[in-house]
This record gives sequence, C-alpha cells and structure tokens, in this order.
Amino acid sequence: MAAAPQTPLTPDADPDADSVPEGDRTRHPVDETLPPVKMLTSGLQHVAAMYAGVVAPPLIVGAAVGLSATELTFLTGASLFTAGLATFLQTLGVWRIGARLPFVNGVTFAGVAPMLAIVDTTRDRADALPVIFGAIIVAGLLGFLAAPWFSRLVRFFPPVVTGTVITLIGVSLLPVAFGWAQGPDPKAGDYGSAAYLSLAGLTLVVVLLLRRFTRGFLKQIAVLVGLVIGTLLALPFGAADFGPVREAGLVGFPNPFHFGAPQFAAAAIVSMCVVMLVSMTESTADMLALGEIVDRPADERTIAAGLRADTLGSALSPLFNGFMCSAFAQNIGLVAMTRIRSRFVVACGGGFLVLMGLSPVAASLISVVPRPVLGGAGIVLFGSVAASGIQTLVKAGLEKDNNVLIVAVSLAVGIIPITKPDFYHAFPSTAQIILDSGISTGCVAAVVLNLVFNHIGGNRDDDTVTAPMEPVGEISGTRAAKAARPR
Repeated sequence: MAAAPQTPLTPDADPDADSVPEGDRTRHPVDETLPPVKMLTSGLQHVAAMYAGVVAPPLIVGAAVGLSATELTFLTGASLFTAGLATFLQTLGVWRIGARLPFVNGVTFAGVAPMLAIVDTTRDRADALPVIFGAIIVAGLLGFLAAPWFSRLVRFFPPVVTGTVITLIGVSLLPVAFGWAQGPDPKAGDYGSAAYLSLAGLTLVVVLLLRRFTRGFLKQIAVLVGLVIGTLLALPFGAADFGPVREAGLVGFPNPFHFGAPQFAAAAIVSMCVVMLVSMTESTADMLALGEIVDRPADERTIAAGLRADTLGSALSPLFNGFMCSAFAQNIGLVAMTRIRSRFVVACGGGFLVLMGLSPVAASLISVVPRPVLGGAGIVLFGSVAASGIQTLVKAGLEKDNNVLIVAVSLAVGIIPITKPDFYHAFPSTAQIILDSGISTGCVAAVVLNLVFNHIGGNRDDDTVTAPMEPVGEISGTRAAKAARPR
C-alpha cells in the first residue's frame, strides 16, 4: 500500500493553528506558544522520549566508580537537573547563546566510554568523578570559545567521520548493556544466571513488541515502558530494591561539587576535548536537520549560538555534579512526528527535568530498576546509537575507495579497546586514558585519515569500489573505462 502524501510543514498547515491565540498566528511556528494543557503534555512527552538516555550515562559511570544506591540516585538527579538547565539555554537563549530551536539537551553518550577509561586509570576511584568534572569544565570552556570558528569547519567532519564516530559510540556501550544483563554483582555466584538473562531477554522483547505494535506516544516511550514492565516482572524474584526510594527525600538540591572539588589531569582533559569535538559535530548535524524539519534553516550564526549553549551547559554541569551535555537526536524525530515545532514546548520539558532533579524521590525511581532489566533495554538503546551511525555512513559515499579505507581503519582502531582491553597496557597510565577510549582514538583516526585521503594533495574521487575487497586491477579497469568514455 502506498504511503499517504504528507502535508507540507507550513504555518497554514500546522495542526495546532486552531489552538494558537490570534495574536500568535503571525509568528513562526517555532516561536508560538500553545495552550497550557497541550504545552505541558507535549513537554512531558519530550521528557519521556529522552529520559532513559539521560539517566543511563550517570548509572554507567556511577556504577563503575562504585557509588552506593543513595549516591547513584543523587548523581542521576544531578544529571536531570543539569539537562534541564542546558535545555533552557538552548531553547530560550541568552544573548548569542542558544539556537532558539526545539532542542532537548542532556548527557551525551559520546562521553561515557572515555569517562569509563578515566575511572579505570585513576588510582583512587574516589578521585575519578572530580577528575572527570575538571576535564569537562575545561573542554566546555574551550568549546565555548571555539564555537564561532567550529561552525565554519564543518566541512572537515563529513558523514564518513561523524558516521564512524557515532557507530563507535554505540558499539563501545553495548558491552555495558551485556554486563548489566548478567546481574548487579560480577563477583556473585548467580552472575550471568539463566534467571538474570531471561529477565533481560523479556525486557528486550517487551520493548520490541511495543515498538512494533504501538503508535504515537506509547511507541515513543517504549524503552521507558519496557523498564517499568521489566521491573514488575522482577518483583517475584526479589530483584528490585525499593530501599533508595524509601530513603530519598521529597525535595533536595544537587549541592555544588558534592563529590569533591574538580581536579585537572592533562590526559583526561585531552580525552574530554576529543569528546567535545565529537559532541559539537553531532550537535551541528542535529541543528541542520532540525532547522529543515521546522522550516527555519540553521545558518552559521544559529549553529554558533547553539554550540555556545551546548558547551556552556557542559562547562556549568559539573558545578552541580552533571556531565557533558548535547542535543538529543531522538527528540528531533519526535518533533518531525508530532509536527509540534514550538521551542517553548521543549523549554517546558526542560522545566520538568529541573523539577525531577530537585526531587530525590523522582530521581531514585530509576535505581529501583534491576540491572538485568536495564541491560535488556540498553541493548535497544545502545544498539540504536550504533544503527544511527550506520545510517549516517550510508550517506557517506562508501562507493569511494578512500571512504571505505577511512571507515575500515577508523572502526578497527576504535574497536581495539573493546575486543582487547589490555592492548595498550605497556603505555603510561596518562596515555591509556585516551587510548582506552575507542571513541577518542577512532575519532582522531577518522579525522586524520579524512584529511589525508580527501583533502591533502587533492581528492581522488574517481577511485570507486563495488565491494570493500575489490581487487586493485578491477579498480584500475574502472578508471580506464571512465577515461575511455566520450566527453
């Protein structure tokens, strides 16, 4: 059956036009305000779509550091709070800060693997979070200063680079989901038991069924619903712990530098600067995509303002014990699906995030979810990130021999720490912080190889392949055939 033609995204065709006050109809849909009830429910839908993505990074890093359930709840609440502040910066804007588009900001997945590498190479794990926070502050401030120039350098980060990096982000995080699926304690006798793996598998099936057979809002929050159902299934086995919820207060505040004053380690700073580069690249691509969706194309000035919001939000987040922030691509899909383009709706979602961050009880709910349940949902969540990278690579021109080599070598370099964790054991510990992050090394490799093959010394675009392992003779034959064509 052929798909029905879509209605053009014009103000006259806006499905919300009848509900917009008469005085607002001259505004661009991005700047419109909706009736209060619709504003609140639409904002809550944005939170639901990205909630799992916001709480996953603090759960991963907090567990690696060895935080207690109470401290893990605090770290999760801090991430929600800082995500809300970053969303305010991006949607409402201050001065030349903020794209003023319907962007939701939250903790970026790109920083998880490098932060885990920092944790693993920090002698005293009690210092790991201060070291991470110090590196994020420096990376955020440098990114803020570089934003105007970076908006002009996008040509050095084509899809062949960004697609490779996004793919590596997902692949690097999948082992975390697999570890969750095996249970909460690697030293326990039941770690990896059939019961835990079954619970993870059931959660995965629930999420897949919801994505396949539901529509609209319920489909968008399939991961969140899967976490709830998985937790309910775990109750008879005593796998869910409600202790953190009982101990959490109704109201709280993420007091500054709760885990200690930031520490500044050179290797950690370099690693997080690479992550900031990746994050700025992703945000630029997201702004370009969203600008087309809402019919307000993002120009160089808009991109620079959006990058300032991302980087300033990241620099301020560690003050309240949060991590690096970036635009959430899944919410761009939500804007396209609902055609509700108002940035004030997303700002309302940011308000919900702040309120949740100020309520330890709300933040503690995620700590009730058993690790195997998180593992089942994480397979979808992290796998989707990798799939997003593959989608980007499809647009990267992989019929070009140069691009095939860039992707092949960069992926291989980035996967080394995943498949062979002790590969760089002979290097100094400071160097291992960078080398043990497949995202960082893969990104550097992709950027350098792209410069070498596609910029320096001319671009050999005529070198095409029909398969990655195509013999050189066939490539030469292809060139000869092209040369023989009449012009």
